[in-house]
Amino acid sequence: MSASLEAIALQQVQAASPLEASRLAWQPTLPLALQGKFSFVKGAATSSYADASAIKSMFPTTFGQPMVQLVPGGAVAGAATVDVASSKPVRLGIVLSGGPASGGHNVLTGVYDYLVKRVHADSQLFGFLDGPSGLIDSKYIELNTATLKNFRNQGGFHCLGSGRTKIEKKDHFAKTAAVCNRLQLDGLIVVGGDDSNTNAAVIAEYFAANGHRTRCVGVPKTIDGDLRSELIEMSFGFDTATKVYSEQVAALAADAVSARKSYHFCRLMGRTASHITLEVALQTHPNVALIGEEIQARGQSLASIVRSIADVIATRALQGKHYGVVIMPEGLVDFLPDVGALLLELNELLAAHPHGLPANIGVHLSPEGSRLFNSLPSTIAAQLLMDRDPHGNIQVAKIEGERLIASLVEGELLRRKALGTYKGSISIVTHYLGYEGRCGLPSNFDANYCYALGQTAGALLSAGYTGMIASVQGLSQPASQWQCGGVPLTHLMNLERRSGHDKPVIRKALVQLTDAPFLIFEHLREQWKYQDNYRNPGSIQYEGPHSDAVTLTLTLEQQQRKITGVKPPSEEEKMALPGKSKL
Repeated sequence: MSASLEAIALQQVQAASPLEASRLAWQPTLPLALQGKFSFVKGAATSSYADASAIKSMFPTTFGQPMVQLVPGGAVAGAATVDVASSKPVRLGIVLSGGPASGGHNVLTGVYDYLVKRVHADSQLFGFLDGPSGLIDSKYIELNTATLKNFRNQGGFHCLGSGRTKIEKKDHFAKTAAVCNRLQLDGLIVVGGDDSNTNAAVIAEYFAANGHRTRCVGVPKTIDGDLRSELIEMSFGFDTATKVYSEQVAALAADAVSARKSYHFCRLMGRTASHITLEVALQTHPNVALIGEEIQARGQSLASIVRSIADVIATRALQGKHYGVVIMPEGLVDFLPDVGALLLELNELLAAHPHGLPANIGVHLSPEGSRLFNSLPSTIAAQLLMDRDPHGNIQVAKIEGERLIASLVEGELLRRKALGTYKGSISIVTHYLGYEGRCGLPSNFDANYCYALGQTAGALLSAGYTGMIASVQGLSQPASQWQCGGVPLTHLMNLERRSGHDKPVIRKALVQLTDAPFLIFEHLREQWKYQDNYRNPGSIQYEGPHSDAVTLTLTLEQQQRKITGVKPPSEEEKMALPGKSKL
């Protein structure tokens, strides 16, 4: 290769791709409320989702705060107008907590742009490295124009890194406070899911109760979509992740109907909720989609799920169709009542025999547990007994649900074949679509949403609020029309029993079987079973008429509110919401 050709090749390979470069130059749309002067309008005092007296006793300083709304202009009676620009710099810190989600870098740039371009040119933003451990160990960098220039509208969390360390011990809080005091931080932003934002609430309470100057707010992040309510309409990353998974599932459906010989069994992200599976089902029309919340509500057993899938495959075989697509959530086994009962028995057995299990496991289980355990594929049974978490319990997240279901369905079809009741072929290919969805280039929605969340978090802290989570609502509307504000973190909490103790946590939002997204899915899925009604939404679009499309679940939820009259409250109604409003 000639020197000149080599130089050209290296330049092209090392440079950002054309799409990455165009995204770096792309400018998010700000909601009107953040484009100029605005007023913070306070509502009535809030309570918590449940267990109010206990939550109040745990958060005596920050409990009961009102929700706040950013209203553009300065014409709101009784509300103080925020001129945004300040005579003195503001110093904030930010930490990315938990798994990555597309759009996280736009939270960073949103906060930075708010501070430096709007509040004061000498304001500073410090990013803590590798998640909450960076707070504890005082590992940070200053985020500035040079630091952030290659991360605008880009996927991943690698500008700072992330982690799952929890700030929960006394020395953790003391070290965190010391770091924030040394950096003279006016505020700290915690970007994360329900556990991370619970941590943000605890930090805010600790700082306020101990007279520290640093305030703390959260930003809702999780691709699973289980941090949501009427006030937090969506966590960021869900939009991009479901579009990535939908493209992949649609491609597998096209492969199935083209090759006409295999079933694709796909497990999707979603440890404790089935929002991703439901959204992907609405987008792609698989032959079978298992929704964990429905399975749990109806008390369906593992065997009944296996039979129902085998029935679909057998019926399609009679039509000459020996192919199809089945999707399910990552946490499927957690929703199966009989498997849940077996896991409880096995955990008790593991606790009673910490140095080695007895040879014949089935003898030590209930008759029902023994039958179920013995029916499992040997690889899954071994997995149940070998993988344990730090507390000695079975690591359910590591159970390969798609392989479990595929193996049992295959066994059921072989049984029917031996009886002469099934004459089709048996070819199942399993897939886990997980990490592919966490770090893709964010969709226009997630890029806009995260930028608005970052600016909202910066505005809340600059105005002196603490113990809040940034909220952006009206998300099915154009970004310029979104409403921004803050919701007290304690308002989203209830108590959960963890490790033998009652812990305050933000309630996980599960798929609601009475809401429009599930009802539409339930209405259509019968025809999806037997028709090749596959739908391909394609790859994420960044330009053109569909580039600003939002998820179907969000669209249907907001249409349902509009049609039934249960709509997002007006500015006046928001301010008058009762302390224990329904989430």
